Amino acid sequence: MKKDKMIPRRHAVLRITGCLGAAVTARMMITGPAQTPGQAAVTPSPSPSSSSAAAPAAGPVAAGPQAGAQRAAAAPLNPSAYRLRPMTSDNPPGPHRDAPPVREEPFFKLPDLGNSVVLTFDDGPDPRYTPQVLSVLREHDVRAMFFVCGEMASYNKALLAEVADAGHIVGNHTWTHPELPKLSRAKIRDEMERTSEVIEKNTGAAPLWFRAPYGSWNKHTFELGSELGMEPLAWTVDTMDWTIPGTDSIVKAVMDGAGPGVVVLSHDAGGNRSQSVAALRLYLPRLLAAGYRVAIPHR
Repeated sequence: MKKDKMIPRRHAVLRITGCLGAAVTARMMITGPAQTPGQAAVTPSPSPSSSSAAAPAAGPVAAGPQAGAQRAAAAPLNPSAYRLRPMTSDNPPGPHRDAPPVREEPFFKLPDLGNSVVLTFDDGPDPRYTPQVLSVLREHDVRAMFFVCGEMASYNKALLAEVADAGHIVGNHTWTHPELPKLSRAKIRDEMERTSEVIEKNTGAAPLWFRAPYGSWNKHTFELGSELGMEPLAWTVDTMDWTIPGTDSIVKAVMDGAGPGVVVLSHDAGGNRSQSVAALRLYLPRLLAAGYRVAIPHR
């Protein structure tokens, strides 16, 4: 399974934190130019950024973004049956019809949550680390967001359902974790649809949030995400836990970056995540003691 590594040309883009006027209810508004590979960011943030990758839980661990491209090429996607559904009397309103606006950039913060920090975990579910993360969150009675890769979810369906049953948000992180702007629109759709399908089949609800691998967005990702009823979410604080920097380093990144509406990126899969779990055990009670709520958006 490849480790998450941010592509250099995306560093500036994903360091934007000035996402103003977000409304984390049925409708949210964002202004600003579209962010696609090669474009400069408008408002840089003090935090670096990266995202994540996934592979079979029992399979070998691959490293680097090249591994993801090789795996995607080696295992072409089959056409998905997950398509936009017509509204009928026995098909009540849902994300497939009640699509959010097509964004020009993802959310980097969720300020409407007030004095709250949003914890997010990418690349799972992983039977080694996801249950440990769930245990810590349960101990403190807080909820988080899990952006799952469809391939991992397909191998760990019961665990996927457990995440949702515990009240956490399950988001879409594509099927094989490719760099989406390098794919055709049809292949991007397959990556997103297949993942939404496995999430809906095993949790009972279609995902309402999407995160692009590597934080690499383009026009197609925003359009397709909207068509599938999903809002795009990036992050404010990257813990860099995928680099295995040490538990203390991860804790420091979270505590130094904490603030109202801040979105924290961590991982519960994609490699050895024991440091990520150990850090969560330390920084979560510290956030609560500092007066922050740990919350999730409601949409």
